[in-house]
Amino acid sequence: MKKARIYIPTKTAMQSGRGKTKKWVLEFVTKDTSINPLMGWESSTDTLEEVILRFSSREKAIEYAESNDISYKIIEPKKKEFVIKSYADNFLKN
Repeated sequence: MKKARIYIPTKTAMQSGRGKTKKWVLEFVTKDTSINPLMGWESSTDTLEEVILRFSSREKAIEYAESNDISYKIIEPKKKEFVIKSYADNFLKN
């Protein structure tokens, strides 16, 4: 049985917006990875490693996994708290 994880990707350090963090991703868990002795690269015979599926909702990703006999693990996103800051706060003493 194929194994996968379903999650919302986090934004990279180079992104200021959250545009790519709205879709759920189903990514297959690789198996049989090994180190290539000649070049030192990590290689695998499993081509599902390259498949990344994006879904508009968590439910659609779960439905796809269940209909295709894929065992899955859901990784819930962490909630962020936004702290509203003011430029004047730099000059005020507490």
